[in-house]
Amino acid sequence: MTEQTPVTFTQNAAKQVKSMLEKQNKQGYGLRIKVLGGGCAGYQYKMDIEEKPSEKDKVLEFYGIKIFLDPKTALFIKGTEIDYVEDLMQSGFRFKNPNSTGSCSCGESFSA
Repeated sequence: MTEQTPVTFTQNAAKQVKSMLEKQNKQGYGLRIKVLGGGCAGYQYKMDIEEKPSEKDKVLEFYGIKIFLDPKTALFIKGTEIDYVEDLMQSGFRFKNPNSTGSCSCGESFSA
C-alpha cells in the first residue's frame, strides 16, 4: 500500500507560483504551506516562499514547483487539491480540503 500524497497542486497553481518566484528573483525556492490555528472557522492556510525545507518537512514537486509541508500540516490537508482561480469577482488560491467540516465565506479558513 502506498502512502497518499498529502496534496495535489494544479498546473494553474504551479504557474502562478512560478510567476511569483520569477518576479521576486527567487527561482529554485519552494512554497511553504502551513495550517495555523485561527481564522473565523478555527484553522487557516498560510503560504510563504522559502529557500529550502526544514529537516522534518515532506517535500513534494508539481510542475517544477517544490512544496514544503511540516508533518502537522500534512495531516490537516491530506488529500487536498490546491488550485489557482481567476474570475470576475476575485482571484487566488483555492483549497479543496476533504478533511474540512466547514469553512467561512472567505475560503481562507476551515474547521476540522
